[in-house]
Amino acid sequence: MNSSSTENSVDVSHHQTHQEPKLFIPQLQSLYALLEPLSWLIVRCACGLILAVHGWGKIVKGAEVVAPNFEKLGFYPALEIVYLLIFVEFFGGLCVALGLFTRFFAAAITIEMGVIFFTQYLPNGFSWLNRGYEFVLLWGLIALAITVKGGGPLSLDRKIGREL
Repeated sequence: MNSSSTENSVDVSHHQTHQEPKLFIPQLQSLYALLEPLSWLIVRCACGLILAVHGWGKIVKGAEVVAPNFEKLGFYPALEIVYLLIFVEFFGGLCVALGLFTRFFAAAITIEMGVIFFTQYLPNGFSWLNRGYEFVLLWGLIALAITVKGGGPLSLDRKIGREL
């Protein structure tokens, strides 16, 4: 190597170490070590179960009762869309929480959040208090992260050894 290429090379050896930062309160280390393996399960359950509640509401009310509201919002064919949302929100939400077919359902949730972000919430601005896109964006990004990472170590996908 000539001297000019040596000068332009970057020393990445310090980037290859994965040392955790020191804790301000070292006594918390054992708690963090205990809970850290559960962190992705918590994220999946939060996303999936909260969305499942939305799907359950559509089931309880009945798709035929909910569909006219979707027509008013400009979604056609409304009844078929409500059935799709029940599938994605309720069954997909439960599957995301369980870590079963995680990437498939998380991707479907991401798409749903993207659609309602642009069609229903974006014109209202950011704040959820004004029917803004704040939480739709949050849940869409969380679902996107789940799509990319998959179910993780504490998932049925991992237990069966297959995922999308």
